[in-house]
Amino acid sequence: MFLTISTTGSPERPATDLGFLLHKHPERAQAFSTSHGTAHVFYPEASAERCTAALLLEVDPIALVRKGKGKGRGGAPDSALAQYVNDRPYAASSLLSVAMSTVFKSALSGACKAMPERAAAPMELRIEVPALPARGGAELVRKLFGPLGWTRVEAEAVPLDETFPGWGDSRYVRLVLEGELRLAEALRQLYVLLPVLDDAKHYWVAPDEVDKLLRAGEGWLAEHPEHKLITSRYLARRWGLTRQAMERLELVRLAEADDLDVESVDNAVDEGSDTEERPVPLAVRRRDAILAALTAAGAGRVLDLGCGQGQLVQALLKDPRFTEIVGLDVSMRALTIASRRLKLDRMGERQASRVTLRQGSLTYTDKRLKGYDAAVLSEVIEHLDPERLPALEFAVFGSARPRTVLVTTPNVEYNVRWETLPAGHTRHGDHRFEWTRAEFRAWAEAVAGRHGYRVEFVPVGPDDPEVGPPTQMATFSLSTDTAGTAPTGTGTTTPTTDETEKEAKAA
Repeated sequence: MFLTISTTGSPERPATDLGFLLHKHPERAQAFSTSHGTAHVFYPEASAERCTAALLLEVDPIALVRKGKGKGRGGAPDSALAQYVNDRPYAASSLLSVAMSTVFKSALSGACKAMPERAAAPMELRIEVPALPARGGAELVRKLFGPLGWTRVEAEAVPLDETFPGWGDSRYVRLVLEGELRLAEALRQLYVLLPVLDDAKHYWVAPDEVDKLLRAGEGWLAEHPEHKLITSRYLARRWGLTRQAMERLELVRLAEADDLDVESVDNAVDEGSDTEERPVPLAVRRRDAILAALTAAGAGRVLDLGCGQGQLVQALLKDPRFTEIVGLDVSMRALTIASRRLKLDRMGERQASRVTLRQGSLTYTDKRLKGYDAAVLSEVIEHLDPERLPALEFAVFGSARPRTVLVTTPNVEYNVRWETLPAGHTRHGDHRFEWTRAEFRAWAEAVAGRHGYRVEFVPVGPDDPEVGPPTQMATFSLSTDTAGTAPTGTGTTTPTTDETEKEAKAA
């Protein structure tokens, strides 16, 4: 990774003042150890008329993988190779931003004891980055740097191969910035926008990244036309952190509009008297709706089918009305995490007797699941291929036949309300489908009719008048005239256990 910073000067104000501002002597080549390699600072030219400082980052790809603690394992078949064969050593990214914050820490803050006036004043700058990944192309580069005071923003697309122009351009650009800015301001812009253009970070984005973003963006980010995109990408699209940053940026805008300090605007509302309720996460609302439905049904022995990492099982254990809880999942890894979450190894004997975790598939009949008051399929059906749904249907409604079955699934109509969800995408990469309210209702009513259940529908989450709720829930209740008997379908005989298993496997 390579970056150069150049400036011009005169005998009265020599260009070599750049060395004072960067705190790096032009006559020396220096090396600095970073978390993922070695950063070198040297000066290809240094005279009173023109001075150029270069930052060269040598990245160790092996150290990058090791320090990432195996990030990427379990992905595509070639993911292991991709960890070692990639563009990280060559293209400017968050790695270069971290190196800048290490090597040019004082310059980023604008501190220079030797020349405080020079540090506070704009200077002619030329910054060049030979290889910059730009997800969004050259046009996005111009949108991001254009409003920041640069007189020239050049983003030249790098071809995939100059020998074969028909292959087109790569996602990399050669960036040249020219203008009159304070050095600290220019460095802070690069610190934020390099990882934004790459749209990736090599490290875990923790809550303190919000403070880093706001410090580096002071004076320019709040009023930037693309501040939403910058904030979202810098924080790796973590919605909670992005929302927190956007709220704080709004305070900055309000303070600037009224010529006040941010602290005075932030303290205008007494936190002790603030009665505004924070939004309840959808996962919490879903669990609350399930618990309410189970309580209303008078269920004591409950199956959590597709229990995942045990969040619902944990909630059920807190209520003594649920005397027996079985969590079933096909993934042993998920069950192991659930066991740790529940602290089964340290749980008291009385409490432990109420809960059981089992491995099993929902597309096969299982005699152990018979005789329970209720079964829950929370965010499960959408993870199955549609052609396998009949097998799940028979295993739950035809074979296990609990008195009550609760099924929750996303309402695809509500997806337009998620600002961060691209059009046409499902909420989770593993979702095989997501149904409209009409599609879910048709499926649920057909299942209920075939197996002797009644079904009612309950919205979960804010019920939008146009697109409905984010989650839809169906409550199936076994009809009293069919309780304890298996459905016979349309004039056919009730299948035996062996026939049922064959049918499930075939489905």
